[in-house]
Amino acid sequence: MDIEAVSEVYQKLNKDNLHLLEQIYHQDVVFEDSAHRLEGWQALSAYFESLYSNVIQCDFDITHSQQNGDSGFLTWNMRLQHPKLNSGKQVLVNGVSHIRFSEHRVIYHRDYFDLGEMLYENIPLLGFVIKNIKLRLGR
Repeated sequence: MDIEAVSEVYQKLNKDNLHLLEQIYHQDVVFEDSAHRLEGWQALSAYFESLYSNVIQCDFDITHSQQNGDSGFLTWNMRLQHPKLNSGKQVLVNGVSHIRFSEHRVIYHRDYFDLGEMLYENIPLLGFVIKNIKLRLGR
């Protein structure tokens, strides 16, 4: 297993083929992102099932990958469409994943992305406030 295999799975992932994830993740995987910390394949599998059952679209475009030994990184663009975000319109999120391998499986997966870009800026009223704060910080 290498970073390219992980990249390939994520680029074709959708709600009808989530079983592909079981091929790449270790039973003792730790998954972290801006909003979650999950331990074990069962917890991660349940998370993906829930995530994909609630979205209209969630696609990844892997733009770069790099690996050194048992550790690697992916840079990606995610196209997310959720009925409760951005009036159901597509949201684009840029991110980076740090991946570590053990026994030819992903044992650690940490996603780094702007939670505001994905979530807060796309909630009515709150999004308006967050965008104005960012605009003022940029002056």
